[in-house]
Amino acid sequence: MSARGWAAPLVRAAVIATLSLLVLWAVLVAALWWGQDRMLFEPTPLGASAAIAGPGVTEDWFEVSGARLHAIHFRQPSVDGLRRTKGLIFFLHGNVGNVATWFIQPEFWRDSGFDLYMLDYRGFGKSTGRIQSEAQLHADVLAAWNRIAPEYAGLKTVIIGRSLGTGLAVQLAANVQPDLLVLVSPYSSMTAVMNYHYPWVPNAILRFPLVSERFMGLVKGPTLIFHGLNDAVIPWQQSQILSRSARHAQLVLLPNVGHGDVHEDRIYLNTLQDRLHKL
Repeated sequence: MSARGWAAPLVRAAVIATLSLLVLWAVLVAALWWGQDRMLFEPTPLGASAAIAGPGVTEDWFEVSGARLHAIHFRQPSVDGLRRTKGLIFFLHGNVGNVATWFIQPEFWRDSGFDLYMLDYRGFGKSTGRIQSEAQLHADVLAAWNRIAPEYAGLKTVIIGRSLGTGLAVQLAANVQPDLLVLVSPYSSMTAVMNYHYPWVPNAILRFPLVSERFMGLVKGPTLIFHGLNDAVIPWQQSQILSRSARHAQLVLLPNVGHGDVHEDRIYLNTLQDRLHKL
């Protein structure tokens, strides 16, 4: 058999293998396109009658387009019949669970001297509806802020975002300019996180890019950033990028801390509490 005769089957096999890989890649990309909301958001629903216990904690519901959102509101105890609070902490949690699983360490919030308002996104906890777009997420967060912030006019305001919530917190802070922005395990963008975990996926498929880096420089007040050096979900270098983009940022890197255990770290707790006391 001639060299050409041997080559032809090899070429056909190479073409078939390449086409097979392209088809597999296309299938995987399509699956990520349609399933990315389930990958990004892992809510734990709660029944409407489920109790969220805790001294000073009340529940709040309000209507937005296509959904009824739920939040909890922790208020500082009254002293001699007078309400005592330094202001508002507006907390935007991560991509799993609900306010019942995120409202932990109540003694920490009590010691902060601030009231705390924590929102459940659509489909989380007792909130109804489904997250359909990034614009919708930002609109819901702003609606929650506009609902609660007027109660604290003239007092200090703090926005805290954790993990997924950091992208929402940065854009909200750029809009409303709180006295302090706190970011815990943040990302420069969700696109950067996707590139870290799935470098073979085209950026165009991401429906929730959440580009925090673009808005970080618009935040006029101070920003406090925490990140665990052992974080395998969002690399700590993402926080480094954000801190460089900010006007006034303090980056606190936490040794031997991962992604889900930041709230247990003594450096984190002491640094955040100290900063809140100084406001």
